[in-house]
Amino acid sequence: MKTIGNILWLLLGGLALAFGWLLWAVLLAITIIGIPFARQCLKLASFSLWPFGRVAVNDPTATRLGVLGAILWFIPGLIMAIGYVISGAVLCLTIIGIPFGIQAFQLALLALAPFGKKIVRTDEVGRSSMPAAAAP
Repeated sequence: MKTIGNILWLLLGGLALAFGWLLWAVLLAITIIGIPFARQCLKLASFSLWPFGRVAVNDPTATRLGVLGAILWFIPGLIMAIGYVISGAVLCLTIIGIPFGIQAFQLALLALAPFGKKIVRTDEVGRSSMPAAAAP
């Protein structure tokens, strides 16, 4: 079911949104200071292509943004978040599109603050909290 959802998502806007992230990644990678931001754009492009069956979780080992970084991220993050919100609103116009619209709204929130998050498969979410002896 996840695969069908991802294929439909790809056709209904995921490809365009992922391309937007790739464009931002190229623009940000041109400068040395933009390379960490370009890495976040690539992470979000991958997640935008195939979001169902994966989730963004807090990563305690990830770098956090300072004030300057948050200001620099504001422009690409806000533009892409607006794209996700518009896409989500259009998708929610039909009953079949509502799950895709909800996913777009979740990605809009992630677009505003991707630092400190990592993308994992949904079946891996509970494993990190289990003790090593209890893990299957």
